[in-house]
Amino acid sequence: MICAIVYQLTRNLTPEQIKNSAFAPYYIDHTTALWPQAAGGTPFSATVFQSKGDTITDLTEDLAAEQKARTTYDNILRLTDDPDVREPIKFLRAREIVHFQRFGEALGIVTDKLNSKNFYAFNPEFDK
Repeated sequence: MICAIVYQLTRNLTPEQIKNSAFAPYYIDHTTALWPQAAGGTPFSATVFQSKGDTITDLTEDLAAEQKARTTYDNILRLTDDPDVREPIKFLRAREIVHFQRFGEALGIVTDKLNSKNFYAFNPEFDK
C-alpha cells in the first residue's frame, strides 16, 4: 500500500519537479516504478524477517515488528496533511495495533502453558 501511495504522489511529476526534489536520486534508478525500500534508501530484503523457531522468541519479535510499523505510520502522519496519504496510513496503523493485540494474546496463551511440558527443556518445533 505504501508503494501505491508513493506511485500516486509521483506519477505526474514533471522533470523540473524531480530535479528540484529529494526524489531525484530515486528517479534516476527507478523512474517512478515501485521499489520498496526504507526511508534511508535500503531496499527491502527478506533479512528484515526474524525467525528462531521458538514460539516465545518469534512472538516477541512479531510484537516488536508491529510496534515498529506503528511508529513509522505515526511519523508519516506527523509529516503530511494530504488526506489521500493520511487515510490509508491511518488504516494501516490501525491494523498494526490489532496485530499487536493478537500476537500479545497468542503470547499469553503460550506462556500460560509453559509448565505443561517443561517448555524450556527443549524446543518443541525441533526437539521431538
